[in-house]
Amino acid sequence: MELTTDIYQRIVAAKLFIDEHYYESIDLDQIAAQAFLSRFHFHRLFSRIYKKTPHQYLTQKRMDAAKLFLAKEGISISDVCSMIGFESPGSFSSLFSKMSGHSPQYYRNIAWLKKKLAEEQPKQFVPHCFIEQYKVG
Repeated sequence: MELTTDIYQRIVAAKLFIDEHYYESIDLDQIAAQAFLSRFHFHRLFSRIYKKTPHQYLTQKRMDAAKLFLAKEGISISDVCSMIGFESPGSFSSLFSKMSGHSPQYYRNIAWLKKKLAEEQPKQFVPHCFIEQYKVG
């Protein structure tokens, strides 16, 4: 299938659907329907445009959201799991560890530590080139 402007816009609309509904239980049929394409044509074209499958894109979107939620205080890992569309904390934890290299709890601890250090010593989090250019200090 040729990649016309119309087809491209429909694929982008489907991507935006993923962006807006990543936390829901959505599947390839629902996403492809946003582009008015069969699941097979959609999968092929999405992968061609974004260099990853729709499932890989959805998973990455969920993991990025998980990192933001894990960095906030007062949200349990189980809550983060359900907030981003996972049903099983175990599968979420395994996938998060595989994709980020750290368990959700370890990632949370590091994020909180960085936040605390930034509050206590903010100059350490300003790039040196910025300090030199603007003579901050």
